[in-house]
Amino acid sequence: MSREGQIKINTENLLPIIKKWLYSDKDIFIRELVANCCDAIKKLERLQGLGEAENDGYKPQIRVTLDSKAKTVSVCDNGIGMTEDEVERYITQIAFSGAEEFLAKYKESSDGNDGIIGHFGLGFYSAFMVSEKVEIETLSYLPEAKPVHWESDGSTTYEIGDGTRAQIGTTVTLHISDDASEFLSSYRLSQMLDKYCKFMPYEIYFDYDKKVDDDTADDEPEEQKPVNDTHPLWLKAPKDCTDEEYEEFYHKAFDDFNAPLFWIHLNVDYPFTLKGILYFPKQGDKLKVMPGQVKLYCNQVYIADNIKEVIPEFLMLLNGVIDCPDLPLNVSRSFLQNDRDVEKISKHITKKVADKLVAVFNNDYDKFTSYWEDIAPFIKFGCIKDEKFFEKVKDILLFKTINGEMLTLDKLPKYDGKVYYVTDENIQSQYIAMCKENGIDAVLLTHTIDSHFISFLEYQNTDTKFTRIDSDLSSAMKSEKADEDNDNDKLIEVFKDALSIDGLKIEAEHLKSADTPAVILLSEYERRLEEMNKLYGGMFGAANSATNTLVLNLENSVVKSVLAMNDEKQKLVCRHIYDLAVLANRQLTSDELTEFIKRSAKLLAM
Repeated sequence: MSREGQIKINTENLLPIIKKWLYSDKDIFIRELVANCCDAIKKLERLQGLGEAENDGYKPQIRVTLDSKAKTVSVCDNGIGMTEDEVERYITQIAFSGAEEFLAKYKESSDGNDGIIGHFGLGFYSAFMVSEKVEIETLSYLPEAKPVHWESDGSTTYEIGDGTRAQIGTTVTLHISDDASEFLSSYRLSQMLDKYCKFMPYEIYFDYDKKVDDDTADDEPEEQKPVNDTHPLWLKAPKDCTDEEYEEFYHKAFDDFNAPLFWIHLNVDYPFTLKGILYFPKQGDKLKVMPGQVKLYCNQVYIADNIKEVIPEFLMLLNGVIDCPDLPLNVSRSFLQNDRDVEKISKHITKKVADKLVAVFNNDYDKFTSYWEDIAPFIKFGCIKDEKFFEKVKDILLFKTINGEMLTLDKLPKYDGKVYYVTDENIQSQYIAMCKENGIDAVLLTHTIDSHFISFLEYQNTDTKFTRIDSDLSSAMKSEKADEDNDNDKLIEVFKDALSIDGLKIEAEHLKSADTPAVILLSEYERRLEEMNKLYGGMFGAANSATNTLVLNLENSVVKSVLAMNDEKQKLVCRHIYDLAVLANRQLTSDELTEFIKRSAKLLAM
């Protein structure tokens, strides 16, 4: 015997019924339904603990079943179940929160760790995103309860009456609509269970229609294994976890075959509850900051990846899991409401990461230096994004020099008040050689983030200026030898006439090394501005190229002899000296290279 009814929607709570707009992804229904099963089991366990429900060898279990022929997906639990009155309240009065009522009733005995997510009825309505009809079969734990059947096609009407369920619990059956047929694939459902339910607190089993080979039909059936891990590693105390367990969990959670460098196990009970593990992955690309994946959970229920309100942006370069039952989730569990506690959680996570880095630096310096190449982009990005993080880690920032040393920020070598740096060891090899010949050290800043990082450091410490190795000649490279004649101006004019390059500045210096005829220097400020323009699409004004300065070496024998050459040879040699200087600074264009080869042949003939 069944009767019809009308789903009640309170006008002030109209939004929740707009089911298609509650969730950005349709596949989220599996999380909502399975999480509701967890809620129902948690409620029953609480009642058992209070002596208000029987506990005769109770083993909680959730079962997801796919019947592709019938075009149904069922989600079944052996939790608390519902009476007909409760179905009316929790399902048909959508705005009513069953979990809130339950908590209010038993709040006197609550220890604060009940783990009930809330909004029982609302999560259920995600089922209609993929269904043309949804049925519920449920039997309450109450001794005199009768089974109840409820069904609806997603409109505001439903049918409710006697059910057939023999065991306590609830089964929700989704009749999958034609436009959601992808969810009738066992592979697709397996993916969804792995994504959303991988670490839920009760065993979940997945049944689906499989063809059995004739040869194996009589074999003993294999014991079915749950699809989830009910006791993920982050719930254990750090002292009880081994390195092998940390690495095994990392491979399982992130499908990364590489071992993580190290990890931080978060275990906070006050002023909020937070557990998790953050892994520092090995960076595959040494030139780019590779994005990570920090999975956010609430009582072992997956919420989303990289939620910026909880996970600071720079920490999203890590891989990890964070489980925080205190998160103020909104009705769809997918988004955070504005809450001051969320900011506290975010700051605490940042502090823990900084503390771990400092501890590794202080306790195992050799290990820290071996990690540095992989973790440097993350730390530098963190410094730029969070000044408090910078204050905590500034003393452990390392810089590798061209001489192979690892130096902290306060130990960086300065020349004329500048720190020289290298961005490409191959292209800038001649400049490096000149530095080494003159006892000048420089730091290697070869990552894409370094240009932003040195600007940040200059902002933080106005006494420190960074200059690329091809932007300036240190006084240590120059000879104190005075000019014996006044031909420098004439030499510069000869080169200007021979080269005829607009915007090129030409200078002459006595350098200590006589081997190099000339070097090209680029204005540090103008080059940085040019790079910023390229990065941000010209927002810093006209994209003028950085000024190039050709510095002639008055100690070089070829440069010394230029004024004595005839006009033809003089022009060839001037141009050749310039191209040699350019080659040490950048690659020649195809036209420049063609001319360089022709000119080389002429000079050889001379």
